[in-house]
Amino acid sequence: MNRFKFNVKELGEKIKYLRKDAGIGQNQLAEYLDVSNASISYWETGKQLPSAEAIYKLAVFFNVPADYLLGISD
Repeated sequence: MNRFKFNVKELGEKIKYLRKDAGIGQNQLAEYLDVSNASISYWETGKQLPSAEAIYKLAVFFNVPADYLLGISD
């Protein structure tokens, strides 16, 4: 039995919530992270996972622990 289960949709919901809470659009976040607007959309809908570097940049940008984004901590 695998006790570790990563929820990609939950990660996307957190990114979307943090982005909207910061009052910025997907294009602004994409520009900061140096990724395409489509990447932000894919992350927020759970269609694609951000890279480790992108998760680091998201954590820095939103001033939250990477563990929070990954669902390891609250």
